[in-house]
Amino acid sequence: MEFQLSVKHLLLMFAFIFLIINCGGPSQLKIEAARYSIIPRPQKLTEKNGNFNLNSDTKLAIVGQDDKLAGLADYVRQQFGVPTGFAFEEAPDAQSNVLILKIDEQVEGKDGSYRLRVDHDKIEITAPNARGLFYGLQTVRQLLPYAIESRDLVEGVEWSLPCVEIEDAPRFVYRGMHLDVGRHFFPVSFIKKYIDLLALQKMNYFHWHLTEDQGWRIEIKKYPKLTQVGAFRKQTITTHASKKPYIYDGQPYGGFYTQDEIREIVAYAQKRFVTIVPEIEMPGHSSAALAAYPELGCTGGPYEVANRWGIFKDVYCAGNEKTFQFLEDVLSEVAELFPGKYIHIGGDECPKDRWKTCPECQARMKKEGLKDEHELQSYFIHRIENFLLSKNRYIIGWDEILEGGLAPQATVMSWRGIKGGIAAARQHHDVIMTPTSHCYFDYYQADPATQPLAIGGFLPLQKVYFYEPVPEELTEEEARYILGAQGNVWTEYMDNEKEVEYMAFPRACALAEVVWTNKEQKNWFDFLSRLQGFYGHLYAMGVNYFRGNVGELIELNKKLQ
Repeated sequence: MEFQLSVKHLLLMFAFIFLIINCGGPSQLKIEAARYSIIPRPQKLTEKNGNFNLNSDTKLAIVGQDDKLAGLADYVRQQFGVPTGFAFEEAPDAQSNVLILKIDEQVEGKDGSYRLRVDHDKIEITAPNARGLFYGLQTVRQLLPYAIESRDLVEGVEWSLPCVEIEDAPRFVYRGMHLDVGRHFFPVSFIKKYIDLLALQKMNYFHWHLTEDQGWRIEIKKYPKLTQVGAFRKQTITTHASKKPYIYDGQPYGGFYTQDEIREIVAYAQKRFVTIVPEIEMPGHSSAALAAYPELGCTGGPYEVANRWGIFKDVYCAGNEKTFQFLEDVLSEVAELFPGKYIHIGGDECPKDRWKTCPECQARMKKEGLKDEHELQSYFIHRIENFLLSKNRYIIGWDEILEGGLAPQATVMSWRGIKGGIAAARQHHDVIMTPTSHCYFDYYQADPATQPLAIGGFLPLQKVYFYEPVPEELTEEEARYILGAQGNVWTEYMDNEKEVEYMAFPRACALAEVVWTNKEQKNWFDFLSRLQGFYGHLYAMGVNYFRGNVGELIELNKKLQ
C-alpha cells in the first residue's frame, strides 16, 4: 500500500530530515553516512568486520563462460583502473588479493541477481550471467572512495572498501529513466553521462524521447528534411507556456544525433547493460515532421517547428497512405539502430480536430467501419504495431493508446495517474507505471519561488521514495503485468545539462530503490543515511544534484498551514 501523507505533514517531515542533514558538498556533511552506502538497498546484507584494500598487485580473475565477460574486464580496467592506476592483470587461479568475477548458474533470482563477498583478502562476485556481475561491480564501486569516479589518475587515496556479504536481486524487470531531447537538445557526452548514472543505480532502461513538436532529433537517411528542417526552430519561448503574451528569445535553436552517434551511444549503453527505448511520437506531437514534409498533414500546411510548449492541432493524417509509408520507413531505420525489443510510439495528447474535418480521415473511418476518431487512433496504433511486429519489435505507448481499443501486444506506460495501468493489467497487457504524481521529475521539488522555472506540480524526494508501483486494486495474477516503473524528465524548462541533473537527482535515486528493492526492505531513514554516501559519488561525477534548502521548505509549510 502506498504511504499516505498530507502535503502539510509531508513537508514537516521533509523539513525535519533536512534540518539534520547539511546540504553542502560531501566533505561538509554533518550526519554520518552509512558504512554501506549502497543505492538501491540490497535485498540482504550481512555486515562484517575489516576492509579489503585494492593495490597495484590486485589481480582480476574471470571464471565461467559468457560472451560479455571480456567487456566486463575492459570495464574494470576503465572504471577502477584509471583512477587507481592499477593494471588489474588477469590471473584466473589467483586466490588472494584478487577481484573474482564468477559465472554461477546456481545463483537464483530475476535477471541481474548477484552475490557479493568482500573479505580482507579478496572480492568475489558470483552471478548467473554478466549482467549480474556488472551489478555486483556497481555495488563495489559505491563502497569504494568517491575518487573512484575520476577519469584521471588520483594519487594518495587508500582504495579500501568494507567487508560484507550481499545477496541481491531486482524486484522489477523494468527499471527506467526517461529524457526528453525534443524540447531541448543535449550532446552525446551528456547522454553517456546520464546512462552512466542509471547504470550506477542498477537501472536497465533509458527511454530516449527523440521527436517532438519542437524538434526532430534523429537522422533518418531516407528523409533528410527531418533534420535539415525539423531539427531546428526559429526561436524559443522564455516564459511559462501557460502565461500570455508569449515572450520569445529570438534565437534559432536546434540539433540532432547522426546515426553514427546513435550507434556509438547504443554500444556505450550495451556495455553498461542499459537498453535504450527510442520514442518516435505519433500521431500527435508531430509539428517538426510536418514542417519537413507537409504532405503528411491533413491540411497540407504550411507548418512550422513549434516555438512554444503545448499541444497542437496539426497531427499526422490518418487517412493518407503516405503517412504510413513514411512512418514505416522511419521505423525501419530506427529498428536497425536500436536492438532492444521495444520502440515507443507515443500515442498521447493527439487532438482529433483535423481528423474530424479531413475528407481522407473520414473516408478511412467509413471504409474501416470505425465509429469515431478515437477508434481511428486505435486503427493507427494497431497498424503501426503490426508493422513493428514484422520487425520483431514491440510497441510501448502512453496510456491514451487504450482509447478506442488497445493494440494486441502493446505495453502501456501509465502516466495520467494509475487508472490506465490498472485497465491495461486487467486486460493482461504489460504495464510500466510512471504517474505524474510520483514519477514526473520536471515537477517542483521545493518552493517554486526559489526554484528554477518548472512546469508545475510538487514532488519532493520522500513522495518518490514511498511510491508503490503495484496498485492495490489488482489481483495477484493481474499484478504480474506490472513490469516496473520509470522516472520522466521533460525538458521544456531545462535548457542545459546542469538543470536536468538538478531535477533528476536525487529523485532518481529514490526511484531506483523503488524498482529494485523489495518493499518490505525499504526504510526511509536508512535511505537518507545511505544517500549521504551516494552523494559523494554524484559530487565526484560533477552532478549538479538538488541539495535541498531547509529554510524554504519551512516557509512553504507555513504558507500551507
